[in-house]
Amino acid sequence: MAEAGEGRVAVYIDFDNIVISRYDQIHGRGAWRKDNVYRLPAGLTGASDEIAARLKHADVDIGAILDFASSFGSIVLSRAYADWSVGVNASYQGQLMERSVDLTQLFPATQQMKNGADIRLAVDVVEDLFRLPDISHVVIAAGDSDYIALAQRAKRLGRYIVGIGVSGGTSKSLKAACNEYADYDALPGIRPAAHIAAEIDDASNDDATAATTPRRASTKATTTATAESGENATSKRAASALLVRALRLVHEADDTDWAHASALKQQMKRLDPAFNEKALGYNSFTSFLKSRANVVELDESSQTRLVRLRE
Repeated sequence: MAEAGEGRVAVYIDFDNIVISRYDQIHGRGAWRKDNVYRLPAGLTGASDEIAARLKHADVDIGAILDFASSFGSIVLSRAYADWSVGVNASYQGQLMERSVDLTQLFPATQQMKNGADIRLAVDVVEDLFRLPDISHVVIAAGDSDYIALAQRAKRLGRYIVGIGVSGGTSKSLKAACNEYADYDALPGIRPAAHIAAEIDDASNDDATAATTPRRASTKATTTATAESGENATSKRAASALLVRALRLVHEADDTDWAHASALKQQMKRLDPAFNEKALGYNSFTSFLKSRANVVELDESSQTRLVRLRE
């Protein structure tokens, strides 16, 4: 039985969106369709050794998503939406069923393989929120901008909305529509895409007899790693600007020289739900603040960490 005051969490996973976005993140934009991965039958029979290796590199850890969702409270409902007749999706069924995730079957409605997951998921969320008024948190694992209206509606109904998406495959507007957003790469236990891409590149370079196709894969991996590196640098600059904005707001609200670090982080999350110091390479918010010593001063003389802008 859930403890009094404990959050009750509903998890909804647009499975196709997460799997395809992760594959494209590792191997380059559009790689999923170029490699015809969606055409592989159940059991992935007929997949070449190269495609099998590429799928392994882009494997999605469903457990990491559910474990993160459980940090908000007890998971009382979890659903994953996909066409489970697709070979790649079918390979995850065991992992999903072990975690008691309901599998919702969606058949392609058009020749472009659109399965209408966004509409079905949105309808289910709204229905569940009215049917189960005790749900306090809604976790949506997807990146499609079509979910913006859903996030806004669920917020108006008084629920705390958490988004989970893959970097490069998530709408910025969707991040802003959530109360909190987490990048899949930043979830505990997940290896960042840039690290995987670098390993693919190293393995290709070490293989002197690699054929032309593997070398092309190496080029994609290098491009992906370079893009990730550039994106990370941009994210760090944006985080510094966010820090200054948030700290000024906290100072003005409290009319004090020093602000509590916890209050500062809350303000940063309000301004940008996607902010996460771990995604930037820092193991704690304190480490993030220390890295910005040219911008802020940190006082750790007491149990309560205080921070202020440098003059």
